[in-house]
Amino acid sequence: MEKTKLSVNINKIATLRNSRGGNVPDVLQAAIDCQRFGAEGITVHPRPDERHIRYSDVRAIRPIITTEFNIEGYPSEKFLQLVEEVRPHQVTLVPDPPDALTSNAGWDTQAHLDFLKEVIARIKATGARVSLFVETNEEDIKGAALAGADRIELYTEDYARGYNKDPENAVAPYAVCAAIAHSLGLGVNAGHDLNLDNLRYFVAQVPHLLEVSIGHALISDALYYGLENTIQMYLRQIALGHQDKQAQSSESTSVAD
Repeated sequence: MEKTKLSVNINKIATLRNSRGGNVPDVLQAAIDCQRFGAEGITVHPRPDERHIRYSDVRAIRPIITTEFNIEGYPSEKFLQLVEEVRPHQVTLVPDPPDALTSNAGWDTQAHLDFLKEVIARIKATGARVSLFVETNEEDIKGAALAGADRIELYTEDYARGYNKDPENAVAPYAVCAAIAHSLGLGVNAGHDLNLDNLRYFVAQVPHLLEVSIGHALISDALYYGLENTIQMYLRQIALGHQDKQAQSSESTSVAD
């Protein structure tokens, strides 16, 4: 059974720094600390206006961490040149317009297939893995495979919205789409609005989940619990989710026997 890794998005730390100027909090130290506290990846999402993570941050972080470095962004020429310079382990492509407050939609991979093929080939030439941000749409997942992506990242806002009311129905489309992606040879990541309340259930119910990228909720929780403790709390929820998944698998095997 695949182990789900936790990648910590540190954008919000940069947002706090930028609100005052100077270098407090220290984004580079935060990346080092997240890694030291158990994070299995560091995610950054530099935007054209550099309102949180700056391009200079991306360049400075790459040589100081040994864990997976994941850069998210829209594949503009400037972004692609940054990827070619920095050579991260993973690049997650999102279809955000320049003024987007946060990522709020997945790729229409069919409409943008030729564009994505060209961009993905260019990124893969650097040695990076490529993941496409998608919604729970089978055709878009098929398009991700046709475009040459290595993984998809499932956009989980709908799951987070529906979790408190009806978790089973909220997670069902993600479980189905993860299985489809796996059948097409795609790895499965997930992110957006996952938190300490809904993460365990998501991990338990979604098969083949390789990585979750969590920023806003985790950094917000760190204000109360401290960064080290918070990362350990999220890792614990992932571990419990895997335990639940294994228990479900054992029960299914017993029933079948």
